[in-house]
Amino acid sequence: MPFNKVKGWAWETYWLVGGLFSWLIVPPLAAYLTIPGFFDIIMGASTQIIYLTYFLGVMWGIGGLTYGLGVRYLGMSLGNSVILGVSAAFGSLVPPIYYNIMAVPGKITISDMFNSPGGLVVLFGVVVSLIGIAITGKAGVMKEGELSSEQKQASVKEFALVKGLVIAIISGVLSSFFSFGIEAGKVIAEEAAMVPDRFFTGSSLLFANNVTFVVILWGGLTTNLIWCVILSIRNRTYPDYVNKKKPLFNNYMFAALAGTTWFLQFFFYGMGESKIGSGASSWILHMSTIILTANMWGIYNKEWKGTSRKTILTISMGIAVILLAVIIVGIGNAMGITATN
Repeated sequence: MPFNKVKGWAWETYWLVGGLFSWLIVPPLAAYLTIPGFFDIIMGASTQIIYLTYFLGVMWGIGGLTYGLGVRYLGMSLGNSVILGVSAAFGSLVPPIYYNIMAVPGKITISDMFNSPGGLVVLFGVVVSLIGIAITGKAGVMKEGELSSEQKQASVKEFALVKGLVIAIISGVLSSFFSFGIEAGKVIAEEAAMVPDRFFTGSSLLFANNVTFVVILWGGLTTNLIWCVILSIRNRTYPDYVNKKKPLFNNYMFAALAGTTWFLQFFFYGMGESKIGSGASSWILHMSTIILTANMWGIYNKEWKGTSRKTILTISMGIAVILLAVIIVGIGNAMGITATN
């Protein structure tokens, strides 16, 4: 939403400015404010853990890059529903599958989920979430058939369904690598949790993921910086940063606000994940909530204006099913899943 207030800048210009706050400036600031000596914890971790966490961040960065394009071509409502729905499924299921294959001790595996009532309920919630995503995708196809090009572009300036859906699915798969990065960096977070935090006289468990985020987002910065610089040179948009004919102050402020707000999702996600403990439950709750919020913004932006009542009912049904999935996953998590290895 803050990016919508940026005027006269190319996509790569405001995406990079916002990203510098998302990936480089705010994450270490958050870690500094919550975990004393956070950088020493990172430097003390094994090179293998740092490289793996960073690499997963690079892969997630590609997903984040294509996320921006997916929303650009599909709009807030449909774009987020497809991208984050795919991300929710992959991010929820791949870590326990990986732990099953690698027999990682103390971790909840896909076998544990299938062999416990709570795990089965969580898996059912994932399936319900995918059904909700399919319904929202159907609503997007209906919208495509009902509106003229002028009507679609009135709410989403560059609306392109097929191109947007392809990009959105790729983005959804790669965006789930953030969840994998958190799991790969658990050793770093566990070390951070042993340090007394700056707010309480006890463990830093609540904020421990902030240290892992720093490393993951170095990877995201690498991917996005390279691509945005390439686009700036190719499109000759690099003068945007100093072009006084543009509202520079407002553009920098809104891009910075977008980047900062974006990171805050993971700041609070890290706190919640530290309490819930199950990566599958945490990730799908996070993704589904973003989908619901994005759809509310999509309605606010009148992205579905001019569509039929049937299409409105279809997108509303999709949102309701996703909300049901959130409730189901919450119930499954409350029932508990125990690691057997």
